[in-house]
Amino acid sequence: MRYPDAPIDSVGQLVQRLTDHLLGIDAPVWFRGQSRSGWTLVPKLLRGGRSDSEIYLINRFKQNATPLLQQHPRNEFEWLFLMQHHSMPTRLLDWTESPLVALYFAVTENPDEEGALWVLLPTVLNEKSGYRPDYRPEIPFFEDEHLQNYLPETVARERTSRLLPIAAIAPRNSPRMQSQQGVFTIGHRDDTPVEDAGALGADRDHVWKYLIPPDCKATLRDQLKVLGITRFQLFPELDSLAQI
Repeated sequence: MRYPDAPIDSVGQLVQRLTDHLLGIDAPVWFRGQSRSGWTLVPKLLRGGRSDSEIYLINRFKQNATPLLQQHPRNEFEWLFLMQHHSMPTRLLDWTESPLVALYFAVTENPDEEGALWVLLPTVLNEKSGYRPDYRPEIPFFEDEHLQNYLPETVARERTSRLLPIAAIAPRNSPRMQSQQGVFTIGHRDDTPVEDAGALGADRDHVWKYLIPPDCKATLRDQLKVLGITRFQLFPELDSLAQI
């Protein structure tokens, strides 16, 4: 990884580590919080040798979700976003542009286990995945031609290609996604973790992580609450009101 794993025990320490590690980086930076540090960066559909058919899951979701929707997704990727929003297995992995949002997800579950806050340089990941735009800081939109190879229909139609995960942005078409400053990586056919993307022997300089000791999670939750990072802030829905 770009930097060795380092512990954080306060929001202030996170800010200091990011200030040191992001010095001179003039490109987007993404974050992901995981409540267990041992979890790899693999989307739910590709974890643990799952054999679920993506097309089958999409079609069943469409079958049952369609009468419940006021506005229907316009394309396959929008169906994947909706499925991800409702906890269905997909090849998407959620990231955020806010380190505090990521920290919230790292400290709110599994209180007795070490958590992790991952830091990703999406443009460096995308270089490893073969995306090289004219404007170097650019991150592709899901409608970009390069992303067509990651469409469910494309992946299902042929079985020989093997592409690395790629980072992309999408319309923030829900209050939750806007509040969480959501962005995505998407896997292809294999279960290659985002942290392992790259040629054999190449530097894994696109990602690193900070470790959160279990006995610091409660303190970090309190600090985030003082800063306005609460469940209702990130999930602006009626169900969140009971957890303020």
